Amino acid sequence: MSTDRDEMTRPSSVKMFLTAEHSCSYFADRLAQNAVLDPDHNDQRWLYDFAITRGFRRSGDFIYRTRCANCQACQASRIVVDAFKPDRTQRRLLKRNSDLSVHVEKAHYSDEYFALYQRYLRLRHTSAGMDQATREDFSRFLLCEWATQEFITLRRGDELMALAITDVTASGLSAVYTCFAPECPERSLGVMMILQQIQRARELNLPYVYLGFWIKDHPKMHYKSRYRAFEFLDKDRWVCKS
Repeated sequence: MSTDRDEMTRPSSVKMFLTAEHSCSYFADRLAQNAVLDPDHNDQRWLYDFAITRGFRRSGDFIYRTRCANCQACQASRIVVDAFKPDRTQRRLLKRNSDLSVHVEKAHYSDEYFALYQRYLRLRHTSAGMDQATREDFSRFLLCEWATQEFITLRRGDELMALAITDVTASGLSAVYTCFAPECPERSLGVMMILQQIQRARELNLPYVYLGFWIKDHPKMHYKSRYRAFEFLDKDRWVCKS
C-alpha cells in the first residue's frame, strides 16, 4: 500500500553535498555517509517541507538523509495520524501517566531544558560520545532559526519530565529529538512523547508524524513500528508496514 497525499511541486534544481564517511551509529562494522541539501538555498523552510516527504531530516540548520555507499538499511518512517489507534499497552500507558500535564511551549534554549537534556544523555547515551554536551551543542543540534518549531513538554506540577523538539512542516510534525527523566523507566516517557506528537498533529490537522530513520529488525528501532498505521519509505514510495 502506498500513499501520494503529500505530493508537492518538485524544485527545478537543488545542490546536494555528501559528507565524509563516519562511523555508523547502528552497525559497528559499517561506515555511514549523509547527503545534505544546499544550506544556502534561498527558502530553507519550503525546501524542508518538500524534502521531508522524500526521506530527509533536519539536524540544526541542515537538511539531510543517509546516503551510504554499501548500505541502504535506513528508511524514513512516519505515522498516518488519521489511521492511528493506540493499542492496549499504549492506552494503559496514557492512563498511568494521567498525572502529567501536556504543554506546547515556545522553542528556545533554557537552563531547564538543557538540564533535562544533559541528564538524559548522561544516563542513556554514555557510550555514544554525547554525554558531555554543552549548551552550545543543545542549541546547534536542536534549534533552527528558519524552521517552525514547537517544544512539547510533560510536567509533574512544575517539574519538567519530558521534552520533545518538534518541527511543524506542511505535511506533518517531525519528531526531531526527545529527552526525558531517565529515572522513571516505568512511565515509558519516550512512548508518551510520540503519542503526544500524534495528538498535536491531530490538533493542527496535519496528516503525518515523521519519526526519522527506521531499520527493519534492528533492536533499537522496534519501538517505531509498534505504532499502528506505520509507513516507511521504500525507494520513492511510502509503504504501509503490514
